[in-house]
Amino acid sequence: MSHHYLEFRNVRYRYPGGQEALCGISLRITHGEKVALAGVNGAGKSTLLLHTDGLLMPSEGEVIVGGVTLRRQTLRLVRQSVGVVFQNPDDQLFMPTVEEDVAFGPANMGLSPDEIEARVARALESVGASALRHRAPHTLSGGQKRSVAIAAVLAMEPSVLVLDEPTAALDPRARRQVIELLRGFDHTMIVATHDMDMIGELCPRTIVMARGRIVADGPTRQVFADRAEVESWGLEPPRNR
Repeated sequence: MSHHYLEFRNVRYRYPGGQEALCGISLRITHGEKVALAGVNGAGKSTLLLHTDGLLMPSEGEVIVGGVTLRRQTLRLVRQSVGVVFQNPDDQLFMPTVEEDVAFGPANMGLSPDEIEARVARALESVGASALRHRAPHTLSGGQKRSVAIAAVLAMEPSVLVLDEPTAALDPRARRQVIELLRGFDHTMIVATHDMDMIGELCPRTIVMARGRIVADGPTRQVFADRAEVESWGLEPPRNR
């Protein structure tokens, strides 16, 4: 069985105070799938993403990554398989230089200096950011920061790539660059986004969430075929679905 998969089994999550943000989520994303996670603010998308590598742990149910059930004892192993890119790249870029940020993950995996150097070079090249290697992250544009944040995750060579609003606040050129980069990622990917046109361009499958539940899951064209239903979820269908 491929290790490039992600599965939720009847996952529930309650925030302190009792608010239930995930209400029995079950889904499976298999090797090589590019899956969009859509829904209005408060639907539960970000909460779900935070469960993929144990930043949040289920109140009930199971999260399974490549056959490994997420538990506190397995966090390190799971986090070697799942790479999460947060909505705000400033949450991930904290070292003095781009090179050090991209090297941080591999270094904490205990890799040799030669392997770290090779991974940094490959990751920066893959996002077209090799020329930024010695720049300070705070001097970069929004699109450059987003590319470097993705490179920092790719350097860890994850089996599953998880992204929260990867095109948010980007200008059209930077948005196109990010979409083309993600199109070339060969492994399993789940993207939470309000960018409906990106969903139509990038993701053959879409999961729609509302009030902590999955209300639709299937081929993107099929999910967005009924405009009235789509609008009832508070969404607009992609123009290029």
